[in-house]
Amino acid sequence: MSFGPGAWCLVFMKSRANKNILKIKPYVPGKPIEDVKRDFGLKNVIKLASNENPYGPSPKVLKAIAQEAKSLNRYPDGSCFLLRQELSKRFKVSPEQLVFGCGSDETIVLALRAFVNEGDEVVMAKPSFLVYSIASTAVGATLREVPLKGLRYDLPAMKQAVSSKTKIVFIGNPDNPSGQYPTKIEISEFLNGFPDEVLVFFDEAYFEFASSQKDYADTLALLKTRKNIIVARTFSKIYGLAGLRIGYAIASSEVADLMNRVREPFNVTSLAQVAAMAALKDSAYYKRILKELDRERERVCKALGELGVEVSQGCTNFIQVKVPRDSREIALALMKKGVIIRDMSVWGLENYIRVTIGRPTENGKFLKALREVLQKA
Repeated sequence: MSFGPGAWCLVFMKSRANKNILKIKPYVPGKPIEDVKRDFGLKNVIKLASNENPYGPSPKVLKAIAQEAKSLNRYPDGSCFLLRQELSKRFKVSPEQLVFGCGSDETIVLALRAFVNEGDEVVMAKPSFLVYSIASTAVGATLREVPLKGLRYDLPAMKQAVSSKTKIVFIGNPDNPSGQYPTKIEISEFLNGFPDEVLVFFDEAYFEFASSQKDYADTLALLKTRKNIIVARTFSKIYGLAGLRIGYAIASSEVADLMNRVREPFNVTSLAQVAAMAALKDSAYYKRILKELDRERERVCKALGELGVEVSQGCTNFIQVKVPRDSREIALALMKKGVIIRDMSVWGLENYIRVTIGRPTENGKFLKALREVLQKA
């Protein structure tokens, strides 16, 4: 068999590549609006696939970004000093306990890079946020994946999966894609007798949506008595800064120090830093959005119930919907009608779709399109 120059180069490079990378199936994001417009000749397309804030950031954020844009010729503050001080005061933690990342996704990568060696084990739920498995595989970890139980975390089974080789356990709080969270009691029972040398990583990207729930755990309080807790949050979701990519983790100063040692210099842009600061100072704007999204989620779930489909509602800005036939087919049919949602078969959830709660008009368009798709057998 002979290879052309390009094919030979590809074979050669694969033989030299990190063997762990070759095990990874690349993350496939929701399809961009412009791509769908081009592919199907559409003028009006809505995207309800990536759990974004449909209202966008606060006007105060946009003003801060415009002002900071004048200094784009300078590198950003590599320590995120002002934002570090603000979050330190807000959460009553020392500045040294904070780690900033390009979205909270990067803090997942930093934790794995800092603490996991080839052959170590990482425990996670299945299905859960895909970055846990992708980033763990990249560092050569062995995955211990514990199936969900009725679309909820089976924390007792996850605890049993921990072995002497386990370095990190990932817990989505709330989780993506289920939208569910482990309760305060469930987390307390999970941590009772849990080994101190194993890190528990609470991914709280959707914290702001769930924090008002009575049985939601205060994971930051755990840091007062435990050194093996990492809590990660983001400005991508409720704060509407997904395009700027900024998140952070809070841990013990010892854990944070090790994560910061493997953090790239200047990993958070200057625009992201000033935007995050401005967002934190406009709580009234985001409280209004939370109320609106709560109302819309209730309305959408009620309408879906009337359509006869099963909904996993949760408390976040997205819902998981069980459809009566192939979710790939449903997702494509909706896309042709200008509605982008997330097909859950990528997660191994057959006949499920995930739908972000949008503005009232967007939700209305989704409900109308889904009704038409389901009626067309």
